[in-house]
Amino acid sequence: MAESLVETIVVPRPRDLGEGFQVLRVLPSGQRPTIGPFVFFDQMGPVKFRAGAGLDVRPHPHIGLATVTYLFDGEILHRDSLGTVQLIRPGAVNWMTAGRGIVHSERTPAEARRQPGASLFGAQTWVALPKHAEDMAPGFAHHEAETLPEIEDNGVRLRLIAGTLGGLQSPVAVFSPMFLAGAALDAGARFDVPAEHEERAIYVAAGRIAVGATGFESGRLLVLSPGQTAPIAASTQSRLLLLGGAPIDGHRHLWWNFV
Repeated sequence: MAESLVETIVVPRPRDLGEGFQVLRVLPSGQRPTIGPFVFFDQMGPVKFRAGAGLDVRPHPHIGLATVTYLFDGEILHRDSLGTVQLIRPGAVNWMTAGRGIVHSERTPAEARRQPGASLFGAQTWVALPKHAEDMAPGFAHHEAETLPEIEDNGVRLRLIAGTLGGLQSPVAVFSPMFLAGAALDAGARFDVPAEHEERAIYVAAGRIAVGATGFESGRLLVLSPGQTAPIAASTQSRLLLLGGAPIDGHRHLWWNFV
C-alpha cells in the first residue's frame, strides 16, 4: 500500500538562535533521532531581513562531526579557526569537518546587509563521523554548484550535494556511505527515490508533494521505508532535500555543538 512507503513523519519545531532569528529543528526528534549518519538538521528561513540585519551565528566550537551547509537562496560568510573565509551561495556546499575540534562563525556578509530585503533560505545538517575518524584533524571544503553532479529531466532538477545516488557521485569527500541531494520540482513533475541506501528521508522545504498516493505539505520530514523505490510527484512547485545512508556505527550523544 502507498502508506507503507513512508515509515515516519517528523514535524520540525521552531528554535530561536538569538536576535529573533528562528530555524526549524528537524533532527534530532523524538520520532527519529538520526537518518543514516545525519544527527542534526536545521531549516534556515525562508526569511527577508531588514536593511542592516542578517544572520549572526557567532564563533562556536564543534567536535566529532561534519557540518554541511546548503542554500536555496541568499548567502552566508563562513569563517573558522583554520583561517578559512568562504562565501557560500545557492547551489554550492560548505563541508566542515570538525574532527577533534574547530571553531567557526556564519554571518550574512556586510555587502548583503546594506541591501534592504536580503534573503536567506537553506539548511545545515550535521554528519556524525565514524568512530575511527572522530578525533581526526579538522578541515574545510567548499564546492561550487557547477562542480556538483546534476540531473534535469521533465521538470525535475536534482543536484547531488554529497555521497552517491542513482549512479551519481559527488566530489565532496565523505567518511561513510551516505547521500544528500537538493531537488527543485515543477508542478506535476515526478521522479523515483531509489532504494540503494538503507536509511532515506525526504524533507519538503517548500511546496507540496505526494509519495505514492499520499500527499504531504512543506515542513515535513518523510522517513522512507527501507528496500522500496519511492515514487514522488509534486502537486505544486516544490523544493526538497533528500538524505540518508548507512546507519551510524553505534549510539551518539549530542550535547550543545558536540557529538
